[in-house]
Amino acid sequence: MTDPSPALFTVGTRGSELALVQATATEAILRAAFPHLQIARKVIKTTGDRRTDVALAEVAKAEAIFDKGVFIKELEQALDDGSIDLAVHSLKDLPTVLDPRFTLASVLERAPIRDALVTRSGGGFESLASGARVGTSSVRRAKQVIFLRPDLQVVDLRGNVPTRLEKMLDGGHYDAILLAEAGLVRLGYLPDAAAASGPEPVLDMPGLFALRLDESVFYPAAGQGAIGLEIRANDSRALVLAEAIGHPATWLRVTAEREFLRLLDAGCHTPVGVYSTLTGGVLQLKARVFPEAGGAPQTSQAEGTDPLAVAKSLFDSLQ
Repeated sequence: MTDPSPALFTVGTRGSELALVQATATEAILRAAFPHLQIARKVIKTTGDRRTDVALAEVAKAEAIFDKGVFIKELEQALDDGSIDLAVHSLKDLPTVLDPRFTLASVLERAPIRDALVTRSGGGFESLASGARVGTSSVRRAKQVIFLRPDLQVVDLRGNVPTRLEKMLDGGHYDAILLAEAGLVRLGYLPDAAAASGPEPVLDMPGLFALRLDESVFYPAAGQGAIGLEIRANDSRALVLAEAIGHPATWLRVTAEREFLRLLDAGCHTPVGVYSTLTGGVLQLKARVFPEAGGAPQTSQAEGTDPLAVAKSLFDSLQ
């Protein structure tokens, strides 16, 4: 492909280990598609990275970020002032409704979507003793833990993936923690595919084991495992570049998942699990939604070929 413009193209990213791996992957795909493209990187510290003194679900309130985009605010500011041309996100961190100045241009091919339970014993939820402490910063994960095991304690857990694993390893505060399988794979803590159905050793973390949780039992977040590329809405050059490296099947799936959240008016910290599969051109969408007033969650599914129609059908089935 021919670069639509010789000007420098700047990629913006958070500074965590996982974010940098995702930025590196994005830049490599861009270079493969546009060999003459000049790419620079700008590392930006976001509100979510800076505010580790309060629970993640409370950061937006503490910082008056009402769209709940605690990991994107500063990246969008950099897009707005022109210091970056493309922002690389973990898609699950990106709100479903963006400021009109910005747009989600494309997504890269998706990594595994499941959550993983990390323990020192190598078991699943059934192996945890009553009262065991499970660490997570996600309301969705916390709600599902209590739904599956009401006798467990959910304890707030902040930090990047290596930091969370180190906290688990020291044994002081957590009996188990929950992390995204995609992050563990991208950082080299787990192989791309599970060798067996049971717990696996966490590489470079002796004494820790990870169990990849069946998505039909422990529902993932919308967009989990996908890398989203955000640009200025009026930037035609960035749009050409981003769309050229996008992955159509992943785009179809995450469009349905994010549209379902939009219809629910749900944000990044709303307790909703939703995931999709795409087989033979047929999209299947499943969701578990926890009511704000409390009580048992609603679970439903829908299928079809149009992602927006499938999302609407799933939304209607829960009304």
